[in-house]
Amino acid sequence: MTAEELSKERRILMAMRKTLASIVRDLTPKEPDQAYPLSTATVEDVKACFDLIAARERELAAAEGLTTQELPRFVDEPRNEQVISLKNLKTSKQRETQ
Repeated sequence: MTAEELSKERRILMAMRKTLASIVRDLTPKEPDQAYPLSTATVEDVKACFDLIAARERELAAAEGLTTQELPRFVDEPRNEQVISLKNLKTSKQRETQ
């Protein structure tokens, strides 16, 4: 597959996943005492669709050499990295002369 075909397939999978999630969200009862409108078999079929979409997205990512191990980060989550300004770095020769 070419990069363009992979990109198109990735966009199709993303659209399918978002549409399926929107349908499930719209069908979810607003009140806790309301019955869920989908049968158990349909719910299992929807879960199977999500699994297939995720599996294919992982295959496409592997084919492109991308990793799927990254986890999302929250904005207020502390970072483990330490930022060092390159402007203030001095070479060992510069340190010796000072």
